[in-house]
Amino acid sequence: MDLQIKDQLFIIGGASSGFGKAITQALVNENARVIAIARGEEKLAELQSYKPNLIEIIVGDLAEEATLNKLLKIINGRQIHGMVVNAGGPPAKMVLETKLSDWDDAYKLLLRWKVALTQAIVPKMMDAGYGRILYIESISVKQPVENLVLSTSLRLAVVGMVKTLSQEISRSGVTLNILGPGSHDTAAINRLYIKKAEQTGLSFEEAREMGINQIPVGRLGNANDFASLAIWLLSPLSKFITGQTITVDGGAVKGIMG
Repeated sequence: MDLQIKDQLFIIGGASSGFGKAITQALVNENARVIAIARGEEKLAELQSYKPNLIEIIVGDLAEEATLNKLLKIINGRQIHGMVVNAGGPPAKMVLETKLSDWDDAYKLLLRWKVALTQAIVPKMMDAGYGRILYIESISVKQPVENLVLSTSLRLAVVGMVKTLSQEISRSGVTLNILGPGSHDTAAINRLYIKKAEQTGLSFEEAREMGINQIPVGRLGNANDFASLAIWLLSPLSKFITGQTITVDGGAVKGIMG
């Protein structure tokens, strides 16, 4: 299938590993161009070596204003066709374990910078009459996940912002959607298994096996499979889909609207 994204330019956050890396590689395999952003310089350089003529890199944390300024400088008036808003999550904690400082940190990690980035990029897309923005959040926005109260609460705020904005600019040619991954075979999932092991006395391997057994399809998701859906949503072919939260979870969400 021709996704019609050859030579289009995309911004990818959290690009050095996990979903961000898989989406970056999937895009450049379709001959799209990517500005890849992450904190780890070594991993970013390794990613750039995959297709150096198609990948530009920015070393930095998008939660910091300086990194956003770097991004705006490197865009330098070019049309941005799509963007993946993606970063890691806060520590795994139960409600009564949290301190108010944890909530302040989660706000900065999961919501504040996404609003700033959205406000910086969406007007540029609107001026061009086209854009695709994809937010990578979590299955927990549809069904709470044990020990993820900070992630669940602040990611729900992102969903509220995205849904509202998608309605406000629905005729602009810019779409905004959310992917909510369930348990995938990436480093991010390990914090849940570590937490479960601490709570139960199980080994990490036993906690991991228990978690996998709770997934209806009986296995962890694959980041490359996830990326195949992501790049379709980032393409012109998804023009009739906006304001949606789509879970990619192996059947884990039990609700009818999951």
